[in-house]
Amino acid sequence: MSWLVFLPHRVALAAVSCPGSSRGFGMFYAVRRGRMTGIFLTWNECKAKVDQFPAARFKKFATEDEAWTFVRKSASPEVSEGQENQHGKESQTKASKRLREPLDGDGDESTEPYAKYMKLSMEPGPPVSRDTFSYMGDFVVVYTDGCCSSNGRRRPRAGICVYWGLGHPLNVGIRLPGRQTNQRAEIHAACKAIEQAKAQNISKLVLYTDSMFTINGITNCVQSWKENGWKTSAGKEVINKEHFMALERLTQGMDIQWMHVPGHLGFIGNEETDRLAREGAKQSKD
Repeated sequence: MSWLVFLPHRVALAAVSCPGSSRGFGMFYAVRRGRMTGIFLTWNECKAKVDQFPAARFKKFATEDEAWTFVRKSASPEVSEGQENQHGKESQTKASKRLREPLDGDGDESTEPYAKYMKLSMEPGPPVSRDTFSYMGDFVVVYTDGCCSSNGRRRPRAGICVYWGLGHPLNVGIRLPGRQTNQRAEIHAACKAIEQAKAQNISKLVLYTDSMFTINGITNCVQSWKENGWKTSAGKEVINKEHFMALERLTQGMDIQWMHVPGHLGFIGNEETDRLAREGAKQSKD
């Protein structure tokens, strides 16, 4: 049996709007260059990572997908005025000028019709000795990730990964079936991990993901969506409704601690899931 010690990133769910809700109720602050890169849920958190940092690059978005795209893409030569804040330029102005909160990103939410939920076709895997898992107390630890190159554009390729530990027989990195989007991949990866856990008679799970979209949806929004006929507070269809319904069904009878881990900060589990998900995205679709 192996034991891991974690310093999990704080999950501030109250600061985030439910996925699929109308814009403006919660924002994602993306830092591509600063003291710490990643996605933050409040302007104060973002500001602390970029204030007085030379040539900091950061931006505010209404959706997590757009924010992660901004963080992960390589620096572009030029960005239109008002789209990206560069604190290095601001620091050259009067010292009394305060760092301002960035403008909203311009990306629109997808209006593509919702695809029917594609049932998980991957086998959960053979029985595995419980001594091969990592634990936090009596909770088994797992990492999940989803990725999608060219997300929202032509010829997207999405992959998912479930990571139980180095060389673990249940690790998977495969192509996402069905519609290729980052959000579908993130939810699908979590579904796969829970499906595998149930097949191993694991009922207590610590699930690490860098997707606040998934965490907030399943922990903070699903109940209200169900009570509202799977509609948002604005009366619109929940984005990725079928997939959240599937995820919610899988969580029944499970004790799951949803943990957010910032991406690309050296957490080995997160780095491995990112690598394996990208490998999965390169595979051909069934």
